[in-house]
Amino acid sequence: MNFRPRQKDEPEINLIPFIDVLLVVLIFLMLSTTYSKFTELQLKLPVADADAQRDYPKEVIVAVGSDGRYSIKGTPVAGRSVDAVAQALGQAATAGKDSVVIISADATAPHQSVITVMEAARRIGLVQITFATQSSAQAGGK
Repeated sequence: MNFRPRQKDEPEINLIPFIDVLLVVLIFLMLSTTYSKFTELQLKLPVADADAQRDYPKEVIVAVGSDGRYSIKGTPVAGRSVDAVAQALGQAATAGKDSVVIISADATAPHQSVITVMEAARRIGLVQITFATQSSAQAGGK
């Protein structure tokens, strides 16, 4: 009979499997988390504080209505296709490739209408494109 007290082994805690499980849970949470959706944003565009609009011969002002109609330098464009807009832009760009296209789109204009103007300008070689906005003071008064 052995009455001597046995030497008890101290329990060993291995943290590596615990860390592995936590990393897997963290990766799962990161991948399954939904972020704020773009459809939930309330946007009012366009408003910016900028200098008053100038009238230079190199500028070609393209107005895009809320229903997707186009007007170049005050003249309505017959069609809504890229080719019709490109032809009208080519006639209105008196300075040739140095002309600056100013897109003055309604805040509720379809995005595709603005892209159509940009594509038409690219097709005829006009690379200087800018957007017209109204100042925040003008937007507050309307």
